[in-house]
Amino acid sequence: MAVLLVGCVIAAYVIGRGVSGSSRSVFSTPGSPVDQSLFQTAQQLNAGADTPAERALASEAVRLSDHELDQAFASLLRAATQAATPATGPLKQLNDRIDGLRSKINADQDRIAKLGKQDTDAAADQLELTKAQLALDQDDLEDAQQDLSRAGGDQHAAIQRAITEHENAMKAAAAPGPVEAPRLETLSEQARVWFTLGDRKHQLTAAQNQAANRSAALAREHESLEKSIAPQSNSPPTLSQLHRLSDTRKQLADLDKRIEDSQQLANVYGRWQAAIDTRRNDVLHMLLRSLAIVFAIVLAMLLISRAIDRGFRGQLDAKRLHQVRAVCIIAVQIIALAAILLIVFGPPNEISTVIGLATAGLTLALKDFILAFLGWFTLMGKNGIRIGDWVEIRGVGGEVIEIGPMKTVLLEMGNWTSTGHPTGRRVSFMNSFAMEGHYFNFSTGGQWLWDELQIALPAGGEPYRLAEQIRQTVERATESDAREAEKDWERVTRQYGMRPFSARPAVDLRPSVNGLEVNVRYITRAPQRYEVKSRLFEAIVQLLHTGSSSQSGEIEAAAG
Repeated sequence: MAVLLVGCVIAAYVIGRGVSGSSRSVFSTPGSPVDQSLFQTAQQLNAGADTPAERALASEAVRLSDHELDQAFASLLRAATQAATPATGPLKQLNDRIDGLRSKINADQDRIAKLGKQDTDAAADQLELTKAQLALDQDDLEDAQQDLSRAGGDQHAAIQRAITEHENAMKAAAAPGPVEAPRLETLSEQARVWFTLGDRKHQLTAAQNQAANRSAALAREHESLEKSIAPQSNSPPTLSQLHRLSDTRKQLADLDKRIEDSQQLANVYGRWQAAIDTRRNDVLHMLLRSLAIVFAIVLAMLLISRAIDRGFRGQLDAKRLHQVRAVCIIAVQIIALAAILLIVFGPPNEISTVIGLATAGLTLALKDFILAFLGWFTLMGKNGIRIGDWVEIRGVGGEVIEIGPMKTVLLEMGNWTSTGHPTGRRVSFMNSFAMEGHYFNFSTGGQWLWDELQIALPAGGEPYRLAEQIRQTVERATESDAREAEKDWERVTRQYGMRPFSARPAVDLRPSVNGLEVNVRYITRAPQRYEVKSRLFEAIVQLLHTGSSSQSGEIEAAAG
């Protein structure tokens, strides 16, 4: 990158003026009696001129090519006027027909003039009949002239049509609107103009070659015509020879003017190419300067990124600062990319469009953050969660220790049905789970939780009596919690029209391999479940140890 930067800086000051050109096909009008390619090429190049200097050269090129074309039309008209009618053949017949129709039209016009002076009914009838005949003869004359033109025998009419078309084209292009010069503020505009100027130079080279070839062809024609009028003998010339000699001299004069116009036109195109070369050098200088700025920005970005990487590498807490280092490097890269885009494309013009696109892009990129922020309001609502609640989110259970605008943090717990002790891990969730998924809150109302005891009884003795004593013990120990839980649940069920729940303990006696097994389910507060379970186990162990109902008072005191 440093080598590219240095190369651009050096090239910006040592730009050479290269000359390149390639031949391109030029315009020509098919079917025209005169080659109009010089004029049409000048018009094409005139449409692309976008600076005052180029417009002046383009106008000069159009003027010279138009003058050369006028001289060609004049020579052809003179030759067509003096052309002799063929003695035989279809053209002879068409010319005789046209001459006859012209004579007939003249006779009809004379007759109409005479009849118009007579004031009789018969003369009026003859006048109308003669006018109709005149109209018919004029239509026949026009048809005969069209036939002669298609057969190639009416060069004068064809030349007149070509002159009329040329004059109409000149009027249409007489006042072209000003062409605005392209802006050169951005690197993309500079590159586009540089390539456009190169293409225009190729066109000018082809046009210059075209004008030079026309001048050479006219010079050869002039030389051949001069040889044809060289004196053949010393005898005095006849009248017809003098007329032909005069016409030839006029044709030579026209050729001289056309040769001069073609040479001047080639000179104009040469000067125009020089102006294009100057513009291309200026544009190339700006282009290299813009590239140097881009390379400088990229080089600075690389150096700053390397400095940031080395600066954070020596820190003691490298793992914690890894994210900070990555954010700093990405920020530098984004700033460099934005600066390069401004140099290449320039500042945006449509502010509303840019704002709309930026808003749409940010919405798509920040979708998770937006959902998380909206989920925060849901979690803070009436049916949300609070600090200290026992919840399960996406399969992870634990106690809520933080509810932020973006994240909810849990202190993970183990299996609640066995130990339920904290694992020591902090688990963070984006608050979007409240909008896109679901979660379980085990602490709604009074944070009540059903817990369970499993006790193995020996096969001998009275297991049913012991199971009943265990139920009574658990019921007395959890009586206050059960009443409060039923009250909390009653408020919830009344709100939604549901039947109330019972919080009384339930005992289930099941047979096992070694005897009987008692399962006791009871209600307790989630934060106190381990303390309550410990007290119940102690009371039940004493009950099983004594094996007598007389000790129930002691069991009750121990459970209380």
